[in-house]
Amino acid sequence: MEIRPRDSAPGWQRAAYSVIFESDTRAGRAFDIVLLAAIVLSVATVMLDSVRRINAEYGPVLRAVEWLFTGLFLVEYLARLLVVRRPLTYAFSLLGIIDFLSTVPALLALAFAGGQYLLAIRILRLLRMFRIFKLGQFVGQGEFIVSALKASRFKIVVFLAAVLMLTVVVGTLMYVVEGGEHGFTSIPKSVYWAIVTVTTVGYGDISPVSILGQTLASLLMIMGYAIIAVPTGIVSAQMATPAPQTGPATPPPPAYRQFVCHVCQAPEHRVDAEFCWRCGEKL
Repeated sequence: MEIRPRDSAPGWQRAAYSVIFESDTRAGRAFDIVLLAAIVLSVATVMLDSVRRINAEYGPVLRAVEWLFTGLFLVEYLARLLVVRRPLTYAFSLLGIIDFLSTVPALLALAFAGGQYLLAIRILRLLRMFRIFKLGQFVGQGEFIVSALKASRFKIVVFLAAVLMLTVVVGTLMYVVEGGEHGFTSIPKSVYWAIVTVTTVGYGDISPVSILGQTLASLLMIMGYAIIAVPTGIVSAQMATPAPQTGPATPPPPAYRQFVCHVCQAPEHRVDAEFCWRCGEKL
């Protein structure tokens, strides 16, 4: 694939890139805010279309509005591919895939009834507001939670394996105690009942009738409260553990600017950065 240098691109292309991909300029920020408003309105339209009473009265209008938003988002997606330096890099990035998926359900609706309701996945495009409104600190807090989950993953896996074994044992016992006449027609269905019970969901579609079965169910319910608290405690303890200090005190974080790399689409570069932190391309 031929890679066109950014500086040699036509003036209109560089201007369009600044508006579509960057939010530091007034035009770029206005474009992003209008885009967010269109996303919210399109998702609201899909939700209203799923209400029978509203669909019966305004169905054709709502579907026309859905197609209007789909057309706008398709044009926007093609414009992003046109002005970006490496279209394939953007197309296979997280936001690029989300942008593409926001138009696919409308095409699926032509072949599958109800496919248009999958357009609600457009709500994922609101992830852009973290960049638009400079909410990078929230992203950092999210990374902190993800790091705590990764550090606790082995403990959580062991815990989940123990819970799985417990539900299999209790489900099998309930199958033997209650039998098929009370809804426990198989061990898998009995294990399903045990999972529903131990998680304190309690759908009530299956319930024990015998004294022994009710006693076993009561014990499982009590254990369920303790089981729910365990993973929360594991992650909370990990989050409360201070990070090891291997050197002097950490300096305050540097200031960032809302500049998007024209090669790999990486956002949030330091104000003094000359090269992209992800791909090394000159900014």
